[in-house]
Amino acid sequence: MLVLSNFFVTLQKFCDLYVMESLQWLKDLFTTTDSVAHIALLYAVVIAIGVYLGKIKVGGISLGVTFVLFAGIVAGHIGFTAPTPILTFVQDFGLILFVFMIGMQVGPGFFESFGKAGIKLNGLAAIGILLNILVMFACYFIFFDTSNVTNLPMMVGTLYGAVTNTPGLGAANEALQAVFPNGAPQIASAYACAYPLGVLGIIGATILIRCICKVRLEKEEEELTAMDEASANKKPYKMHLEVTNKYLEGKTLLQVHDFLNRDFVVSRLVHDGELCIPNRDTLFHLGDQMLIVCAEADQEAIMAFIGPKLDIDFEQQDQPLVSKRILITNPHINGKTLASMHFSSVHGVNVTRVTRHGLDLFASASLPLQVGDKIMVVGPEDAVDRVANKMGNSLRRLNAPNIATIFVGIILGIVFGSLPIAIPGMPVPMKLGIAGGPLIIAILIGRYGYKIHLVTYTTTSANMMLREIGLVLFLASVGIKAGASFFSTVIEGDGLLYVLTGFLITIIPILIVGPIARLKFKFNYFTIMGMIAGTYTDPPALAYANSVCSKEAPALGYSTVYPLSMFLRIFTAQIIVLFFCG
Repeated sequence: MLVLSNFFVTLQKFCDLYVMESLQWLKDLFTTTDSVAHIALLYAVVIAIGVYLGKIKVGGISLGVTFVLFAGIVAGHIGFTAPTPILTFVQDFGLILFVFMIGMQVGPGFFESFGKAGIKLNGLAAIGILLNILVMFACYFIFFDTSNVTNLPMMVGTLYGAVTNTPGLGAANEALQAVFPNGAPQIASAYACAYPLGVLGIIGATILIRCICKVRLEKEEEELTAMDEASANKKPYKMHLEVTNKYLEGKTLLQVHDFLNRDFVVSRLVHDGELCIPNRDTLFHLGDQMLIVCAEADQEAIMAFIGPKLDIDFEQQDQPLVSKRILITNPHINGKTLASMHFSSVHGVNVTRVTRHGLDLFASASLPLQVGDKIMVVGPEDAVDRVANKMGNSLRRLNAPNIATIFVGIILGIVFGSLPIAIPGMPVPMKLGIAGGPLIIAILIGRYGYKIHLVTYTTTSANMMLREIGLVLFLASVGIKAGASFFSTVIEGDGLLYVLTGFLITIIPILIVGPIARLKFKFNYFTIMGMIAGTYTDPPALAYANSVCSKEAPALGYSTVYPLSMFLRIFTAQIIVLFFCG
């Protein structure tokens, strides 16, 4: 009995010791700030909590991953933190990754966004960005003590919270390190104060524009439907014709093409009952039947010159030709034009259309091909298979990440962003920094990378994943660093003033630019909603616009101004800090 009692006493002591050591181990895990496990746990907890809370919607609106910033602030406030050098490194690396993947995404369409309507929309966006800055300075001089050197940097943080632009916050933070080498103000506190009302203010201001301009949503939808029908003429159009023009007897396909001066593709031709794939030297004869693909706007001119339509369909006839959609995954094809590939003369097939990012493009001779394009190829089955092998046609290869291009671009971006640019009147040379440099290089690589044999294609999901990882690392780091002083800044300092001035910075430019876009330039209201969301680089505002419109106008307005707006937000952040905060 005594032995059993001693056993239980020993077991109790062992359990108590085990519990105490486990609790100490758990305490050390959360409090030993310089351990790798602690730092990894810190970021995992902050990011997970922030992402989950960011999904909560109030009135159909959520803050998204930006809630990671607030989770980081709470963690920093309660002392759940990490060494400052570690936080700074993760913050800067996250920012580099985030802005670079944004540049890669917008690069292919950056310069194309400056079309006829695009110039007007981008001009309005630039005016809106300038007005944001002017309202910020007005609020600074009206509401704040200008003799306090930290007030203007805090207003810069308020500006970027009001316009919901995180990369701009990063660029301003980086520039402040050069201006305040002994310790820059924690402008993330002001950013966090202004951000929530910034999201609501953007949506609320667009609703006010609807009232000011007396917009009827049903009428706007009808206008978009009419525009869609008009734009249908730009899509590829397929028709079967018979040659009845005597002038074409004995003429080559190239001669006919040059005479008409219009892009069209003859994918199949029947001569004397035999079906063939024509090339540039194929002769036209009276009575020939052919399948032609062209822009719909050109169909009447082509039909008037060649001959009438036929009620047959070559694709339904019993013949040895096949049509196949081929995926371009061979990096050596990147940037080559359709003319340089000699599909008809060398391979005996024709390319009738190209699909890029879900859009059908007319297969004109000068169109450069890109990895990720899908081409419709028509010809004998064995010839089509040979072309498929040459193009790659491997979905598995396309899904493999081109990680080398990303890091080559980051290297070039960091070097480019580190080049000093001396400007008279500035206390220190201006640098594009780790935000502006990688962004510009990424835009250029995304648009022209194929010219130097860089495969720039990245699946949308891969781009979004890398971008979001960079963003949450940046936001978590900024929040943790700002957490120690956040509540004293907000409660004891000028927190409510940051909220008020941020709201003014948000809505005043929208209420000026929106009516101008509507009343002066006659833009569709849904396009204006997308333009405003793109100017403020604000996905919640775009989501709201999409919820009230069944068309693609908000997304098109957003994507048209987003690249330039993102660039200007980052660039002006550094200009403001280096010019006025020194």
